Amino acid sequence: MSETGKRAICVGEATIELARGGDGRFALASSGDAFNTAIYLARAGQPTAFATALGDDPYSDAIVSLAAAEGIGTDLMTRVAGRLPALAMIDANLKGERRQHVWRDTAPARDLFELPNWSLTAAALTAARLVYFSGITLSIYSNAGLGRFLAALELARAAGVTIAFDGNFRADGWRGDLTRARTVFAEALKRVDIALPAYDDEAVLWGDRSPEATVERLRAFGVNEIAVKNGPNGALVASAGASELVPVPEVVTPIDVTAAGDGFNAGYLAARLARRSAIEAASAAHRLAGQVIRHRGAIVPRSGAAVH
Repeated sequence: MSETGKRAICVGEATIELARGGDGRFALASSGDAFNTAIYLARAGQPTAFATALGDDPYSDAIVSLAAAEGIGTDLMTRVAGRLPALAMIDANLKGERRQHVWRDTAPARDLFELPNWSLTAAALTAARLVYFSGITLSIYSNAGLGRFLAALELARAAGVTIAFDGNFRADGWRGDLTRARTVFAEALKRVDIALPAYDDEAVLWGDRSPEATVERLRAFGVNEIAVKNGPNGALVASAGASELVPVPEVVTPIDVTAAGDGFNAGYLAARLARRSAIEAASAAHRLAGQVIRHRGAIVPRSGAAVH
């Protein structure tokens, strides 16, 4: 890991979110997988910024204000006149499983690496301590944007920046084109130091038969550190040529599993940035994820969001 004075930069999309509460009513909020991770990283005391593009509307203003209130650097949140951020409708079934519909075709976040100042975002990545992104991040960019983003990751990694990635595969984001998704993931994985996939996603995208198969495939891409999330079955952590199953400290009946993986990722990365071992990091990640699923919505009230 690089020196502690540098920031972690999460790259992705922040959406306007309408989430159904326990009373059946929808409440306005903001979310996005990389944005959620940025919030939890900042709450853990890690200097963090979020790289995205938003509109110049009041809802985009609210997203920027939320980031600032959470202590997230907003200097990489580019504003685009006349555009609106993506809109997400969030619901959950009786098991607490997330159901989501997103309207994002004209969202400015899709053009982050094609806007006039895209090179400033790319340059910021090379000065980070860690860059984090997800499969959803990859799914929103055009081929031109992907090329620039992946080139920026390569330059950042060459400069000593740690690159972390959660596959977070969502078929609808790729319009069902699994071949393109696999091709883009394969290119991204060549530039990744820490992979934080969820096993169920990897099974859908790659046909992995077990978390162990996921580890072997990611090792073949050259990823040196891997934590495969597998819900209540724990996380398989592979580092330095060895692997170990890290169980969840407590099996929790979820109220809402939204952002459980995002919380895990933040807990894991915060612990690694604090120079704790990969096994200790997975335990910390489980604890934070356990807190997240006890609450409705992606962001836990501050009183319940400590990272240990």
